[in-house]
Amino acid sequence: MKLSNSDLLILYSTIVILLVTSMMFFIYTYFLKQKSIFILKQKEKDLEFQEVLALSQIEIREQTLSYIGQELHDDLGQKLSVAKLLINQINAIENQQCKDKIDEVNLILGESIKGIRSLSKTYITEQVEHFGFIDSLQREINRINKLNLIEVEFNFNNHDIDIHSKHSLILFRITQECITNILKHSKAQKMQIKVIDQYGHLKIIILDNGKGMEVEKAYHGSGIRSMKNRIKMINGYFNLVSEKDKGTATHITYIKQKN
Repeated sequence: MKLSNSDLLILYSTIVILLVTSMMFFIYTYFLKQKSIFILKQKEKDLEFQEVLALSQIEIREQTLSYIGQELHDDLGQKLSVAKLLINQINAIENQQCKDKIDEVNLILGESIKGIRSLSKTYITEQVEHFGFIDSLQREINRINKLNLIEVEFNFNNHDIDIHSKHSLILFRITQECITNILKHSKAQKMQIKVIDQYGHLKIIILDNGKGMEVEKAYHGSGIRSMKNRIKMINGYFNLVSEKDKGTATHITYIKQKN
């Protein structure tokens, strides 16, 4: 049976409509699939970020407890021991001397109480979120300077850095870990820490004049891998440059998030 022109037109139109409808259906199905994959990856990324954040908070608390214990033992413990010794001497001396000793005891106890309050203010709250990245880093450097093991130079171009507080916490933990590695392994006499706040990104540069390291070998270590993964989670980069007997340069670059 021979089809008329109008029948052929209807047939072709129907075929075209079916093809277009099928293509739209497949495109829509593909789009939904890709959207689901994207949402799933985003959820996985958010979950991984929360795990990294939680790990950083735990590590900082552990170091905090260790530091508080050392401070209580070395500083406050000694002061209170001296105060106790002076009190024991009170009964064996004249009245005026007794008054002078009591005044000295009160002074030492006052310093001890002030020290305890200072520790509480500094470490019971979330240090980095409360004080900010620069002040927290300065406190860490002050703690290192008390040890008299290495000369630390700290430079920054902006005190009030505007970045997400949780990202700031992770950046602080990575920087803290770099500093600890230098103290433990580099045998350096000098360390320089630079924080450069620029439009759109933040740079942290940590330099030492120690024995250096094999960079390729270091990148395969769990510590460096962990730091790289953490900085990657908050949209940043981690890079090491080292030369034997000339020290190591650690470069951390954080890309600021748009509000």
